[in-house]
Amino acid sequence: MTTFTLNGKPVTVDVPVDTPLLWVLREDIGLTGTKFGCGIAHCGACTVHMDGEAIRSCMLEIGRVEGRAITTIEGLSEHGDHPLQRAWIEEQVPQCGYCQSGQIMQAAELLATTPSPTDAEIDLAMRGVLCRCMAYPRIRRAIHRAAELAAEGRDDA
Repeated sequence: MTTFTLNGKPVTVDVPVDTPLLWVLREDIGLTGTKFGCGIAHCGACTVHMDGEAIRSCMLEIGRVEGRAITTIEGLSEHGDHPLQRAWIEEQVPQCGYCQSGQIMQAAELLATTPSPTDAEIDLAMRGVLCRCMAYPRIRRAIHRAAELAAEGRDDA
């Protein structure tokens, strides 16, 4: 049995401790927003947050998640209105959409640590999440837009 926090709620799963977190999320818990891409932690489609840090869930064994906090794309915001999600729509980022949850989760970590990133900071932070549609210019624009939206939200607080 492994117990952890998933999208703000306690979860206990009874699976072998060497089962990848990705498969627990998708197959055992039913959260399919996190995607399987390469299976070797190189493409980033499976990116989730563990204790606020972007990690590749396809290679993370569930036993290493005990007592940790995991956030998936489904848990990024309750109503799908996180600044990144809003910016992704405004900038019409997705083409096929397959990598987008990983892109957004990686970008969320970036914005949490760097609220107003430069192009170079975005490129560096996002380099590990591959987009086969080559939507990188729109992704960069959306991250800049999300930073603006987040700043506007902070001004209203």
